[in-house]
Amino acid sequence: EKQAKDNSPECSEPGTMDLKFTSSRKYISISVPSKSQAMSPHIKSVDDVVVLGMNLSKFSKPTQFFICVSGVFMFYLIYGYLQELIFSVEGFKPFGWYLTLVQFGFYSIFGLIELQLIQDKRRRIPGKTYMIIAFLTVGTMGLSNTSLGYLNYPTQVIFKCCKLIPVMIGGVFIQGKRYNIVDVSAALCMSLGLIWFTLADSTVAPNFNLTGVVLISLALCADAVIGNVQEKAMKLHNGSNSEMVLYSYSIGFVYILFGLTCTSGLSPAVTFCSKHPVQTYGYAFLFSLTGYFGISFVLALIKIFGALLAVT
Repeated sequence: EKQAKDNSPECSEPGTMDLKFTSSRKYISISVPSKSQAMSPHIKSVDDVVVLGMNLSKFSKPTQFFICVSGVFMFYLIYGYLQELIFSVEGFKPFGWYLTLVQFGFYSIFGLIELQLIQDKRRRIPGKTYMIIAFLTVGTMGLSNTSLGYLNYPTQVIFKCCKLIPVMIGGVFIQGKRYNIVDVSAALCMSLGLIWFTLADSTVAPNFNLTGVVLISLALCADAVIGNVQEKAMKLHNGSNSEMVLYSYSIGFVYILFGLTCTSGLSPAVTFCSKHPVQTYGYAFLFSLTGYFGISFVLALIKIFGALLAVT
């Protein structure tokens, strides 16, 4: 009876049955691809978040958070120690940009290796976006590394404690986010509390060199933008962590190489590092490796929980 009713002329009003059928077919063709067009396992779900070969999507949100935060703390503690250790080598302080070049080179290699190990190697995020991200990444890491030539590490930490505030401002302008008074108050209190905690240590002697302060402040401004741009790009295009690292850092490597070549800063740095290969390239390899692992967890935090929570 239902079949007869469906086939009767009464149900064949202009557009009614055809519209349902068409929209149904459209829905099916988008949601359920044929076996021949089935997507690779890497992109079966937009919710898949893979970090260093580990799929975090199968864990609960609190477990994902715990894994990511543990990774960030563990690798960036080693990263920070090695960063200061490199700059403690006598005569290395003027070569902050060269260290960043070497770091970007290692990141690109690590990203390429990881991307070759996954099943889906396509680039999803547009090249223009990567050029912007690369420029910001060069700015934040280069300026941050160079500032250590003028500031000691505790002073740099004091400034980085304020990172929440520019990231929050960037979220408003870049992503159109809205934060309530509780979020703003929490960010201000946390920033002030961290600065106070750092200054309270009697063994810490902050070194507020004007050049260093300007450099670290500019690094913070770039940092505020980059997290929000990465969050927006990764959620919009479902890009993987290894893709983000490979393209943004390889393009950044070209930027820095061009800059150092034009300013004649490459030759003196290469000459100095060739005389101290273990203290420079050896430490830089470990420094970059821990930084790569750390940034993989940071990008996972950004993708799952957003830039503000990742910075917090």
